[in-house]
Amino acid sequence: MKKIFNSIFVILILAALFLTGCGSAPQSSDGALRVLTSTTFLADIAQNVAGDRVQVESLLPVGIDPHAYQASPSDVAKISESNLLIINGMEYEQFIESLLENAGGEHLVIKASTGLEPRQMEENDGETESGAGSEHEAGDPHMWLDPNLVITYVENIRDGLIEVDPGGAEIYKANADAYISQLKDLDAWIVEQVNSVPAERRLLVTNHEALGYFAERYGFEVVDTILPSFSSEASASAQEIAAAVEAVKSSGAPAIFLGEVENADLANQIAEETGVKVVNDLYLESLTDGAPAAMYIDMMKHNVMRIVDALK
Repeated sequence: MKKIFNSIFVILILAALFLTGCGSAPQSSDGALRVLTSTTFLADIAQNVAGDRVQVESLLPVGIDPHAYQASPSDVAKISESNLLIINGMEYEQFIESLLENAGGEHLVIKASTGLEPRQMEENDGETESGAGSEHEAGDPHMWLDPNLVITYVENIRDGLIEVDPGGAEIYKANADAYISQLKDLDAWIVEQVNSVPAERRLLVTNHEALGYFAERYGFEVVDTILPSFSSEASASAQEIAAAVEAVKSSGAPAIFLGEVENADLANQIAEETGVKVVNDLYLESLTDGAPAAMYIDMMKHNVMRIVDALK
């Protein structure tokens, strides 16, 4: 009787361990599934899908422009130790290509933008006199600035998490559905805010080609970009600066918009010549440590309010 009891006890323990394994994320050597993203806004989006099951880490720290980032040896180690690496794609993370070549280990790489059709620069087939247009030959990578496109990001991230952690499939599906609902609410809120700006004043002058998807979705006209490139690290010729000044004057655009991490020198120069204001605290490439852009949805709301207030 004692042997039978012991056998039943062992079976129950093994069953409990099996069920526990099904209910938690797979374990690496130190007991954690590692999910890594290239940027902070991707980390927040992915964390909403992962929920409490997995902790997501961003390769880039807060406040860093991916266009200007210089990779370090520790980045290679982080990639090597990751189970899942999530990047934007569309050649946005050019710094990461060499890291992937040098990183060992087994990890799945997911491009969040997979399945989306990129915008291309219209002028001269993407080439300018300064050669700036050649930075992103795959097209405009800034798809996250339209929350409707982020729905595809969420679906791709969900599928990647399920692939590395099948036991969490139902959790990831439920979290993804809930976050997609929040993104749809965000889109409706943006439409409501933008509707407070007269149609003839929905004019955007930007530092680089970042707000194209946002403009297309919400009915703005991009009058001009100072740096005719998808990269904030591009340069502008004297002719392009003069063209920007003329575009601002002829359009009546009231403001120039740029991201907080961008150099505002050219924007300030053009503003002095045209009398327009410079809004230089948009968060386009990175979240912030706390307010006003601690999460992706917060980032979008902050940007929308700054744009709407400047154009009213």
